[in-house]
Amino acid sequence: MTTAPQLVVHRDKELMAQAAAARLITKIVDAQTARGTASVVLTGGRNGNGLLAALAAAPARDAVDWSRLDLWWGDERFLPENDPERNDTQARKALLDSVPLNPARVHPMPASDGAYGRDVEAAAAAYATALAAAAGPEDHGPVPTFDVLMLGVGPDTHVASLFPELPAVRETERTVVGVHGAPKPPPTRVTLTLPAIRAAREVWLLAAGEDKARAVEIALSGAGEILAPAAGAYGRARTLWLLDAAAAARLPRGLYPPASP
Repeated sequence: MTTAPQLVVHRDKELMAQAAAARLITKIVDAQTARGTASVVLTGGRNGNGLLAALAAAPARDAVDWSRLDLWWGDERFLPENDPERNDTQARKALLDSVPLNPARVHPMPASDGAYGRDVEAAAAAYATALAAAAGPEDHGPVPTFDVLMLGVGPDTHVASLFPELPAVRETERTVVGVHGAPKPPPTRVTLTLPAIRAAREVWLLAAGEDKARAVEIALSGAGEILAPAAGAYGRARTLWLLDAAAAARLPRGLYPPASP
């Protein structure tokens, strides 16, 4: 079932990051209160890392029981472990190294110098296996029902490493695939597919800056997911677009009702 997108537009990217971090803390605490644990899928890029840095600086971060939080990634650059361009390296620097996570519950995607070597398909299959192992009988298939799955929106409307018209965005069966020939470096990546993304309770799409305005307009105008992958990203219960004013500049004002907290 497609959930209609809700929009929250903030004055600038700094305010957007702070508000999104506060929203995420609340969501994690609510999930832990209800079920004892929470699961979040992280995104890289400037908006994803900005949110993590804002979370690291938020006094309310101590409300989270970090030891009962499962962290996954929506995609990864297929580079050696600890490479500064890897999403998990950047996430550790922004937040993860400063909070008391349970290492067994942090699930980075395989690196290109790891157990699968340069075989990105094997690396993707291994991550799909890890997701399936974490899924319970209450979940809706071979991935956990993530509480929040975050995605940065690229200027070309890509999300995770699902780029317009490339094979990965057309995938309907597998939950994780290797990507070859990505139009931005590095060309080889690992990514969740749309079926995996849509297993999340909530999908949050983050976009800030003038260079994202056209992508936001296209994705919210009814475009198909093959040409505009962001248009195909939605959650089971909620799909939330978190924008700054610059990224929302091309949207008709008043077109979408304000989202509730």
